[in-house]
Amino acid sequence: MILDLFFPNRCIHCGRIIDAKLLVCSLCFEQIHFTHYDYFGDTIIKEKCRLLFPVENTYALMKFEQDGLSQKIIHELKYKSRENAGKTLAEWTTERLDFKEEKPDLLLSVPLHPKKLKERGYNQLHLFTETLSKFHSIPFDHELIQRNHYSKAQALKDKKHRLETKNPFSRSKSISGKHILLIDDVFTTGNTVSSIAWEILNSGDNRVSVLVMAVDA
Repeated sequence: MILDLFFPNRCIHCGRIIDAKLLVCSLCFEQIHFTHYDYFGDTIIKEKCRLLFPVENTYALMKFEQDGLSQKIIHELKYKSRENAGKTLAEWTTERLDFKEEKPDLLLSVPLHPKKLKERGYNQLHLFTETLSKFHSIPFDHELIQRNHYSKAQALKDKKHRLETKNPFSRSKSISGKHILLIDDVFTTGNTVSSIAWEILNSGDNRVSVLVMAVDA
């Protein structure tokens, strides 16, 4: 396309010109610190989640590093209108994640408040979730959980303010007897996924697992 000639896609890390569908060049790709977690194994995410709510399995694609490549990738997705980056991250995830014979019943991504969704124009987790759904043949539901309050990004809040937030999410309907995989971008304190997990667990005989693009640990 003509636009590609005048505005070529560049690696978000080193600036080399790359294919329009890529985020990073092959050299920079080797610098991404993938976790190589076992979905069924003991991870730092599982340890933290178990302090907050009963969790089945956990997985993180990357290690989140301040000012590192993983942070650049997440920020491209969240704040620079690179919604398609979610598809790329999902493809990287499917190459590394093995549910074996225990696939979850439903994929559920952390929602944005309607005002935030309008400002950003998209939920950075939706295309990621939908790509995983298609690959693994697992349904998703973007309407099950709603965010009740409009607030600034979790990353910009101090720890005390995060812990003080009450009932940030609610269910739009009842759900029972399901194993739900809860999807978020970055796992830090675990408070966001914990709030949603309890909405699910209190609804019926449900189980919750957690998948994130990156873990800050």
